[in-house]
Amino acid sequence: MTSSMLFNVTTLTYMVSMLLFFAFLASRNRTVGLAASSAAYFGFIVQTVAIALRWKESYDIGHGHAPLSNLYESVVFFSWTIILIYGLIEFKYKYRVIGAFVVPFALLGMAWAQLGLSSGIEPLVPALQSNWLLYHVITCFLGYAAFAVACGISIMYLVKEKQEGATGDAQAGGIIAQFPSIKVLDDLNYKAIMIGFPLLTIGIITGAAWANYAWGTYWSWDPKETWSLIVWFIYAAFLHARITRGWVGRRAAILSIVGFAATIFCYLGVNLFLSGLHSYGK
Repeated sequence: MTSSMLFNVTTLTYMVSMLLFFAFLASRNRTVGLAASSAAYFGFIVQTVAIALRWKESYDIGHGHAPLSNLYESVVFFSWTIILIYGLIEFKYKYRVIGAFVVPFALLGMAWAQLGLSSGIEPLVPALQSNWLLYHVITCFLGYAAFAVACGISIMYLVKEKQEGATGDAQAGGIIAQFPSIKVLDDLNYKAIMIGFPLLTIGIITGAAWANYAWGTYWSWDPKETWSLIVWFIYAAFLHARITRGWVGRRAAILSIVGFAATIFCYLGVNLFLSGLHSYGK
């Protein structure tokens, strides 16, 4: 059994989980919802084993580094962190239906990695040969994952708000009836961002320390660094507006979605379309 085979199993399992979550939305059947969550967690376990196995495979062929060094590995790890953050939020707050809007993000990442990216294990370029790789990448992607969950929750908020506005009924029927209240969704959006923002902050700090180690300067206004700062300012503005000006509801949900779009561009757009010191991430 190879890591690639297990990643394929992971992708299939996340697809099954997503379809079950959609069926759960349509049927309101708790057994279907439990199966959807169980499939997501089973995929998470398989993916965890696959990541560990790929790490071992790297040592077996003489490269010996954590599987976080290229675009394929980072996309796989991003998908893993999304399910991790979703699982923590579901475990704490018991709103299983959120998985219907979060698991698709993990599935898209895994599907793209398996179908569209090279999965070869390559030796590390000199700039990546540091323990800062682990600290920086793990904290950044945990932050990104929390923002992905916040984005999914914000989409749920906008859908529910629109439905309630159209019907004039706070107890909208159909699929929307399974959503938490807009007050709860707004609060969950805030809590997810409160998880992600400190992690992103630590990621930027460790990235600066790593840059000084690798390139002799803490900050060089590389496109990746610039966009990381833009993302940080968007979520800092979100928290500032909420705490000092009472921003809640629709405006907060829209800003959360905008923040995640900026996060995706920082992660993928910069790597794929802009050149800079981080071009080895391609």
